[in-house]
Amino acid sequence: MLDNTTLGKRIREARLKKKLTQERLSEKADIGLYYLGEVERGVKTPSLKVFVAIADALGVSADSLLRDSVSTGNVYVNNEITKKLDTLTPKQRACAVEILEAYIKAIQ
Repeated sequence: MLDNTTLGKRIREARLKKKLTQERLSEKADIGLYYLGEVERGVKTPSLKVFVAIADALGVSADSLLRDSVSTGNVYVNNEITKKLDTLTPKQRACAVEILEAYIKAIQ
């Protein structure tokens, strides 16, 4: 289950990645600036309508913001991993796979 703090953090990260201020995002999503700040800090839970407005204003999928809470979020995470691996040389990819395998073994 996704908690408010994690959701707020992901919204903030997406906003910063798009180089938007809170003011600009609140305008684009047609929500109050103070309310957006509360959502980003995890104080408030946005309604579905507000959540969709924020995702649309950010130009991101709901999956990217909810990736640990919905099964379709796996596609988003897998795509992000693939993008990162695609930037590596074959030797670096092999090393990354070994590190990932060791990490998975350690946390199981």
